[in-house]
Amino acid sequence: MKHVTAEPDIRILKVATCPSLSGKSTLTYQIGCIAESDIQFRIVANTGGGFFSKEWIALNATLDAFNKRQADKPIVSLLLYPLFQGKSLNTPAFLLAALKQEGLVIPLDENPKHYTQLPSDAFMAEVEKLMQTAIDPKADGSKKTTSKKSASKS
Repeated sequence: MKHVTAEPDIRILKVATCPSLSGKSTLTYQIGCIAESDIQFRIVANTGGGFFSKEWIALNATLDAFNKRQADKPIVSLLLYPLFQGKSLNTPAFLLAALKQEGLVIPLDENPKHYTQLPSDAFMAEVEKLMQTAIDPKADGSKKTTSKKSASKS
């Protein structure tokens, strides 16, 4: 099953930044969609020295990876490694940082390197709203929005 999508099919809905999970760098990521339904994420920049893959990864594939874990186990970036086979080891953690910024996961109090999944209603409502706009941030590389959402907003 292929999780990576070729870029020409993607409509970019949002470009945002977030801190890496370590807090040592700032990541720039994009959220896009295919045919108004299939939500995609990708990392496009890192202010730190860590390498990463710029591949698009379907949100559904990410959520499927979360669902394959045992119910009593936390979410960790290791769960996302199969989505990036043969690619940079940093990318799964960078994707997890973007998911955290978007309010889809939140760190556990007892171990901040472990996460739990949050309801995606607020995120999906924002994506639906973005899908209704005619603006594609890819059309003008200077258009960049910074998401300042907190986990309490979801």
